Amino acid sequence: MKEAVEMIVRALVDDVEAVDVREVKREGATLIEVRVAPGDMGKIIGRQGRTVRALRALAHAVSLKKKHRFVLEIVE
Repeated sequence: MKEAVEMIVRALVDDVEAVDVREVKREGATLIEVRVAPGDMGKIIGRQGRTVRALRALAHAVSLKKKHRFVLEIVE
């Protein structure tokens, strides 16, 4: 899941080198933290949050398929 999110985020931003995606295992869930350059934050969030909502929908679909909860978080 981390690799898929990272590939999508790298395609969206201008500063590819500043993209940092981390996977943090927790009890019953995996937290995926996405960090980007401050100038690219708007591109990840999208208009009215549509892009980040789509990424979270993807994480939810994978959660249902793998029967393991994935939570996507954008970190400033």
